[in-house]
Amino acid sequence: MISGLVVLAVAFGVIWLLTPIPDSTKKDATAEGSVIYYRNGKNILAKQGVNRENVPLAQVPKPVREAVIAAENRTFYRDKGVSVSGTARAVWSTLTGRQLQGGSTITQQLVRNYYSGIGQERSISRKLKEIMIALKVDRSKSKDWVLEQYLNTIYFGRGAHGVQAASRAYFDTDVQNLDVAQGAYLAAVIQQPSRFANPAGADLEVVRARWRSVIDGMVEIGALGRAEAGRQTFPEPAEQKPPLTTTGQDGYMLAQVRAELNRLGYSDEDINQGGLKITTTFDRRLMRLAREAVTSVLPDGTPKKVRTGLAAVDPATGEVRAFYGGDFATTQYDNAFSAKVQAGSTFKPYTLAAALEAGYGLGTRVYGDSPLTIGSAEIPNAGGRSYGSAITLVEATRGSVNTAFVDLGQKVGLDRVAAAAEAAGIPAEQLAQQKAFPTFPLGTASVSAVQQASGFGTFAAGGIHRDAHVIREVTDAAGNTRKFTAPERRAFSASTAADATYALQQVVRGGTGTAAALPDRPVAGKTGTTDESAAVWFTGYVPQLSVAVNMFRDDNKPVRIPGWGELYGGTLPAQIWRTFMTGALEGKPAKEFPPPVTWNPNNFWDAYAMGPDSDRHSPDRNGVEFGYPDPSGPPTPVPSEAGTEDPYDQTMPQGPDGEGQAGQTPDGGTPDGQPPGGQTPGRTPGGGGGQSTRPGASPVPQPTANPGDWPDDPPGFEADSSPAQPLAVP
Repeated sequence: MISGLVVLAVAFGVIWLLTPIPDSTKKDATAEGSVIYYRNGKNILAKQGVNRENVPLAQVPKPVREAVIAAENRTFYRDKGVSVSGTARAVWSTLTGRQLQGGSTITQQLVRNYYSGIGQERSISRKLKEIMIALKVDRSKSKDWVLEQYLNTIYFGRGAHGVQAASRAYFDTDVQNLDVAQGAYLAAVIQQPSRFANPAGADLEVVRARWRSVIDGMVEIGALGRAEAGRQTFPEPAEQKPPLTTTGQDGYMLAQVRAELNRLGYSDEDINQGGLKITTTFDRRLMRLAREAVTSVLPDGTPKKVRTGLAAVDPATGEVRAFYGGDFATTQYDNAFSAKVQAGSTFKPYTLAAALEAGYGLGTRVYGDSPLTIGSAEIPNAGGRSYGSAITLVEATRGSVNTAFVDLGQKVGLDRVAAAAEAAGIPAEQLAQQKAFPTFPLGTASVSAVQQASGFGTFAAGGIHRDAHVIREVTDAAGNTRKFTAPERRAFSASTAADATYALQQVVRGGTGTAAALPDRPVAGKTGTTDESAAVWFTGYVPQLSVAVNMFRDDNKPVRIPGWGELYGGTLPAQIWRTFMTGALEGKPAKEFPPPVTWNPNNFWDAYAMGPDSDRHSPDRNGVEFGYPDPSGPPTPVPSEAGTEDPYDQTMPQGPDGEGQAGQTPDGGTPDGQPPGGQTPGRTPGGGGGQSTRPGASPVPQPTANPGDWPDDPPGFEADSSPAQPLAVP
């Protein structure tokens, strides 16, 4: 007898020594899902991974703790981590295969579910290991620590891991708000979480009995008086909410958030199990307005193959505040971030910026008649319309004149045009295949709505570019917060941004984009229509917000709408833009744009007789194109200078005094009929009269005294169609 006890003692000692507390926990036991919030950090956009939110024990009301103890282990604060009688029952159950009442203490349950290296199989060896570790945990950890880990680890049903997630799942409140009856219910479901998650019929009667047993147990352990226990009524759990679904725009938002988190160094495991709190840039109200703007403006009967994208970017931060990407339930390929279609004439502002950066002014004259021949390529304006052999950059932008921008691209150099687009955030790889062609300034490269909203935001921000992004901050499970902002870089000078903005305002005031005009504030923007209306755009901005709207078909056919026919950028895209902006800017102050630098909008002197009686839409009466010969031959990009800080890597032609000569063309010629040096007729150098302040710029002809002389476009007409190029929709 004694020898047998000695053997048992020795065996126990050996097992004790050979069974340390594991130094790691099971991933599933400690995994805490991440919560993704809208911009305000309060409204939940989505939850990812395990539905668990760990809370300290002090946050759990005492009656809730006592209810769990009454349900699972009434001797918890007195025992050594194991129950002798309960363990004996469990061993007998294992040996005989008969299911008896469970006998594991809270500590044993924690050990089994929390520590790695301990399985769930029914075996004597596993049970002995569990007992040894439970005894050691009880010796090395406080009871409160054990209870806290247990409450955060245990599964309560309804997909809820831990007491905080369970509180929200069953009673739609945080754990600290639970009352006695609700706490007793959560304690009751631990025994059979799947069965008691949504009990009905016989199961409802069983859970009621189990709940009453918990209340009685609380009386037994002194946690509740009999009178108070008698006043408790069975709580009705809230209706189970379906998991957050990725439909509508939510799926697209979530996809962009996860992709950006990965780029920032967060793995999928971090997102699913790291307990992150992620605040996005998405404004909940603006997201709703984006959806409503698209769905309310699109006519009934719009073909399903017609896709619409919208993106709104804050120029001051680069934050994507809202977008419309389509219907995630229909396709997971969104129209705002992922879809890239030809930019059409919404690309022309980058050509304009390249010219302004190179030293040209808004009064620079370019060829506006149709067609324009470059080598073997004949480039027309929309409808073959001619605007004059020498029109200003303001006129060219307002009327979206193709030949004028092709001419300008030849003067400036297509490398400069590509550099301007890259500086505004358009990736170089999206430009590479198109930038050698003379039609490149007309928008043959493909871009996304987000990229265009971000690019135009560069002008709104005074020439400062900030990359578009969707994450504001991330707080980890330890409470450490990382804030994310887009670094700013100078893309264009402030004067270039001001001049480009002025020209783009004329598009909305009296050009191809009048449908986007807002009654209470200035708007700058540009329409875009690719060949045969395969993609149509309106991209515009106010100082506070830059928004791009595009429409296209997933089969690259012309965008036609019943009752509208073939669309142009100045039609439905501009109307969607205006509808969204009207709601987005409600209650916001109307801010003014800075005045132009190389153009005097208050001086109506017209050096080229552009008044209503002039024949400004025919070639120069002397047959001379104001010193600008028709461009011909292949593009002639200017080589880059190594080491230059100029983002365009180009220098202006220099005059004898080392300054760019005002009024010169890039090849050094002076427009016929103009005095050299940029002096306007009848004025002294450095005086007024609309003279450019920018070295190398042409003298600045002023707008016609009668803006109404600009020919009105017929309904649905837009003079910005690009020559035929294949439409690339990834």
